[in-house]
Amino acid sequence: MTNIPVTTMASRGIKLLAMLLLTTVLKAHAFTPLAVEDLHEGDLLFACTDSANAITAVTTGTDGLPIDHVGILHRIGGDHGVPCVIEAVYAGVCITPLDTFVCRNPHVVVGRVNVAFDVKASVRRALHYVGTAYDHYYLPGDSTLYCSELVQLCYTDMQGSLVFAPIAMSFHDASGQVTPYWTHFYHSRGLEVPEGEPGTNPGEMSRREQVSIIGAL
Repeated sequence: MTNIPVTTMASRGIKLLAMLLLTTVLKAHAFTPLAVEDLHEGDLLFACTDSANAITAVTTGTDGLPIDHVGILHRIGGDHGVPCVIEAVYAGVCITPLDTFVCRNPHVVVGRVNVAFDVKASVRRALHYVGTAYDHYYLPGDSTLYCSELVQLCYTDMQGSLVFAPIAMSFHDASGQVTPYWTHFYHSRGLEVPEGEPGTNPGEMSRREQVSIIGAL
């Protein structure tokens, strides 16, 4: 057996326990196991983290899950084409093979928009944004995009209105106080925390009435 520092073993043990707990939570909610063939163009892939972070500290996903990312299912080549995910990550908006996305995010619940919307047009808009820089500051109205902002801007109903209207952004925890992380994050960059500014987040999006959670990958 390779000698592993105690601190490393402890941290790995904590991470493994978190993963097991999350897996238990997913099973407890009886999400239908989905195969690739079950996925539709434009489905939303919500990634659950196995460790708390600054995003999950101030947001909540469907059924209380720690959701911190969302991507858009797209099949290159048509309905039976190669499955991939359009997503906004730190490197910018990109197209990621589905298997790569799932390897990076091993706990994924799938949401399907349940209102009439133009799927093809919405996905085309998302593809148009490929190459756009990531919005590291989560600010509205600039030329960069974060994950759920990409979905919000691209998904429109048959009348051209946003499927996901903006919400007031929240950077506070259950006590109502902006967390120290976000206070430092913005103040160290000479910015005010955009508390209450219009925006979106993947956890809240997963709880919208316009989204039906159909299962898990």
